[in-house]
Amino acid sequence: MIVLDEPPKWRIPWRPYPALTPVDLSGQVCVVTGASSGIGLQTALRLAEWGASVAMVGRHPERTPAACQAIRERTGNGAVQYFLADFASLSEVWQLAQRLKRAYPSIDVLVNNAGLWLQRRELTPDGYEKTFAVNHLAPFLLTMELLDSLKEGAHARVVNVSSRLNEKVKRLRLEDWQVTARRYWGIEVYGQSKLANVLFSNELARRLDGTGVTSNALHPGDVATAVTRDSGFLDWGINWVGKRWLLTPEEGARTSLHVATSTTLAETSGSYFSRLREAAPNPLAHDRELATELWDLSEELCQRALTPKPL
Repeated sequence: MIVLDEPPKWRIPWRPYPALTPVDLSGQVCVVTGASSGIGLQTALRLAEWGASVAMVGRHPERTPAACQAIRERTGNGAVQYFLADFASLSEVWQLAQRLKRAYPSIDVLVNNAGLWLQRRELTPDGYEKTFAVNHLAPFLLTMELLDSLKEGAHARVVNVSSRLNEKVKRLRLEDWQVTARRYWGIEVYGQSKLANVLFSNELARRLDGTGVTSNALHPGDVATAVTRDSGFLDWGINWVGKRWLLTPEEGARTSLHVATSTTLAETSGSYFSRLREAAPNPLAHDRELATELWDLSEELCQRALTPKPL
């Protein structure tokens, strides 16, 4: 069952979350990853309500079409479609991009929202550490493959959903991106991947300067979502205890929607947002040399995963 409206929860009364101003998105095409639940679902719902053609990307073969149908019925917007892809497989991400390009020659908004948080180290089918692969390599590859379609859009936007945990990272461990030379600590590995999101977002903004495509990153707030679904006790704590204090997915989607649609941000690129406002990112996010190193590594790993293996 897909729940589009979550009941209000008790919240610290002296810090209400900022409201959002709707925008007319008629004629625009918006792609949202991780759209079958949580922040992604609420982002897709609002974009559809505001008149956009929405491509909902999800990995679950039952939940994703059900979420798409729920949004269609709620909004009356028949231009909401779903696309299946598991971001743990870079070949599936590449295939997804080809399907999206065929369906939408011009894309106005790409919201890189999909992500996960693991308690124990896992590998993808490509042999890559799963958190880094899903949270960074997958959106990197998808964005690169969709750049031509984004450039066809009028002032297109790439919106990269990070986390404030990126702000705690003191060093990006690119020499150990597989996390084999140190103890695997889920929250630390997640924070590393979220810093990679911001570094990628900023470097993309620099490389797209003058093209009409902007790139920005954001912290959605501390939200009760399924991102910790594979993290045992942490998932229990968030979904049974933390929900009393954490934001709802609808509130968490507001900063993504603000960055994706606000008319005041049409020319803003290379920035980081929190609570609907520009904020200071991790100082490492401005390290050009580190960003280039990450970019080169990402290209190499994506190419390696997509190169046919010898028989």
